Amino acid sequence: MNLQHFQRFQSIYASVLLCAYVLINNTVNATTQIMEAQREGALTFLMWEPFVWEYSSALSTLLIFPILIWFLRHLSFNWQNITASLGMYFAASIIFSVLHVGIMVGVRKFIYLLNDGSYNFGLSWFELIYEYQKDAISFVFFIVLIKVYQYVVQQLLGEASSIEESEQQTTSTINRLLVKKLGKEFIIKIEDVDWLESSGNYVNLHIASRIYPLRATLTALSKQLEVQGFCGIHRSHGVKLDKVESITPLSSGDSEIKLTTGKVLNLSRRYKEQFKLQLK
Repeated sequence: MNLQHFQRFQSIYASVLLCAYVLINNTVNATTQIMEAQREGALTFLMWEPFVWEYSSALSTLLIFPILIWFLRHLSFNWQNITASLGMYFAASIIFSVLHVGIMVGVRKFIYLLNDGSYNFGLSWFELIYEYQKDAISFVFFIVLIKVYQYVVQQLLGEASSIEESEQQTTSTINRLLVKKLGKEFIIKIEDVDWLESSGNYVNLHIASRIYPLRATLTALSKQLEVQGFCGIHRSHGVKLDKVESITPLSSGDSEIKLTTGKVLNLSRRYKEQFKLQLK
């Protein structure tokens, strides 16, 4: 598996790894509970119950995880104002715990109901504090896990930044990019970029078979690069007009754009007028 393939599907790989980790961890916890009960002489619960307890917790965590990622993306820790950030993250950890317990208990009650039983969580301040202590540790652990993962991916894939910006020159034109990757620095030219692809908080710059992520939005970057012959063709794509080889209309009203590299991209009908104007 090459790095370009990983970058294109990294959200899928990350999701699979997270699900695998949670599944394995909670399976071990469930089997450990059974083994400890057997060691003490007798099971005080049915064999399937520990798996329901653990998997309901796992499912709850997986459902909350996207919210945690959104939180870290939009409310990063401010080291210049540590007190406010600590307060914000403490409040977030409480919300994380409340959501985790709420979903977990709901799933357990539903499964017990399907088995003609009832589940009593034993709601009390003591129980909530007990659950919060565990959830607070998980909250911190997952934040560290996300940050470590992002750092490793950034080192492997590299990240581009404008040389003009890094040199603090007052210009709105980007001509060259500095790519930091695995402790090395590479320079690429904007004129060599074939097409642009929106990817979360980044725009992937495609040059032949290579991909360079730049922290920006596609809308802002496309507008900034208009003078250099780039045009948005879709809410997720932009192209360099000099790289366009052919345009094929589709029955849907959209069109297909084939680049000189052989890459085929969709030209949305919403972007057709703007595309035609820039071709002139």
